[in-house]
Amino acid sequence: MPHEAISVFDMFKIGVGPSSSHTLGPWRAALQCIEAIKKQTALQNIKSITVLLYGSLAKTGKGHGTDIAVLLGLQGEDPVTIDVNSITPKINHIQQSKQLYLGNEVNIDFDTEINIEFLFNESLPFHPNGLTFLIETNNGNHFSETYYSIGGGFVVKEGESHAKKESVDLPFPINTSDDLLHWCMKTGLAIHEVVMENEHTWRTEAATKKGVLHIWYTMRDCIYRGCHANGELPGGLHVRRRAFDLNRRLINDLTYNSYDDWLQIVQQKNDFKSTVDWVSCFALAVNEENASFGRVVTAPTNGAAGVIPAVLMYFIAFCNGNNEDKIIRFLLTASEVGSIFKKGATISAAMGGCQAEIGVSSAMAAAALTESLGGTQRQALMAAEIAMEHHLGLTCDPIGGLVQVPCIERNTMGAIKAITASQLALQSSPDYAKVSLDKVIKTMWDTALDMNSKYKETSDGGLAVHIPISLSEC
Repeated sequence: MPHEAISVFDMFKIGVGPSSSHTLGPWRAALQCIEAIKKQTALQNIKSITVLLYGSLAKTGKGHGTDIAVLLGLQGEDPVTIDVNSITPKINHIQQSKQLYLGNEVNIDFDTEINIEFLFNESLPFHPNGLTFLIETNNGNHFSETYYSIGGGFVVKEGESHAKKESVDLPFPINTSDDLLHWCMKTGLAIHEVVMENEHTWRTEAATKKGVLHIWYTMRDCIYRGCHANGELPGGLHVRRRAFDLNRRLINDLTYNSYDDWLQIVQQKNDFKSTVDWVSCFALAVNEENASFGRVVTAPTNGAAGVIPAVLMYFIAFCNGNNEDKIIRFLLTASEVGSIFKKGATISAAMGGCQAEIGVSSAMAAAALTESLGGTQRQALMAAEIAMEHHLGLTCDPIGGLVQVPCIERNTMGAIKAITASQLALQSSPDYAKVSLDKVIKTMWDTALDMNSKYKETSDGGLAVHIPISLSEC
């Protein structure tokens, strides 16, 4: 089997909420479409563009901001650097003027009610998250570009392999956890060391460390913002932010002026109950920011963006992990476990239900925490297996198509399960493990294939229909 090369920066991507597959992916697809158009003609020659959203992108696209993401992508906005406070004014301008500034070069007529079509009853065969751009030129020619958002912000163009990228020969090619363990045992390297050696294929060690720390700083800032943002989440469900109130209760209204001062207060509240509350607070903070079109990191997706930051903050605040090298190692290990899930199954809820998002993120965090706390490579993989084993079958049934209920709370559960899985693995001998990580990944994929599509991010089943709230009524 060929080995797919996935970097830590493929698994962790900086972007805008609320969804990696429904927001970041379509945004990137629109950016790719602009580049594809430029290869055929000048943007000044484009008369109109119509966007067709299929399957899950249609059914939950409004709640997940797919239409907003496509508009911003077509305007050439960068999800990594855009000022998130500018998003609403930009979208309002497009809707009111019925003009879109294509590729940041030329205005074209664009009516969002006409030029974005939600095809609720149609799906494309390759993946549930499909979208097509229908392009008309000023001289009457027509052509189209079709893309698939396959989870975690990864995008595949119609007719291209999802593994297509610049060919690289990794020193330690890995598809499975057995591959990873083989290289660890053969070389004596820890998981994060194997990952770093592979990253050398793309860039220097210094560049990798700098990039990984930038990922962490983005996560950290997201936690801090979320803990200090009060009010109600957008979307019409009238869900109140909880991280703000929880943070305020936990710090007993002590005053501080910076993240470092706040962290010192956090570390003082380290009894069992407070620690559990803090982990929940960290996760809530991230996913409330995500639901508010805030700056987040796919970990490995936006819907599951709170698990890894919450567990990493637990490590930093309560396990002597406040060290840049330790943080880098944590994220390198987590990324490798996530890449193995992506290669062997999926990280897309539209393909596999929420087990593919919260379950995978919990497994990633569990492995990273275990190795960071001194566990062996086998114990780290055992922790990942335990975490996923207890997420198998988890469905994705967002109420109103929003990433608010039950998504935000699930991040707290995934974080706590990751910590528990790590503790179990650290107190166990992997020699007696009955289930390997590769077996649980295969089971997850089999479960995904068997799962009814109404439980795969379509809002056609589960909580979404038992609590029927139409966004148009909110």
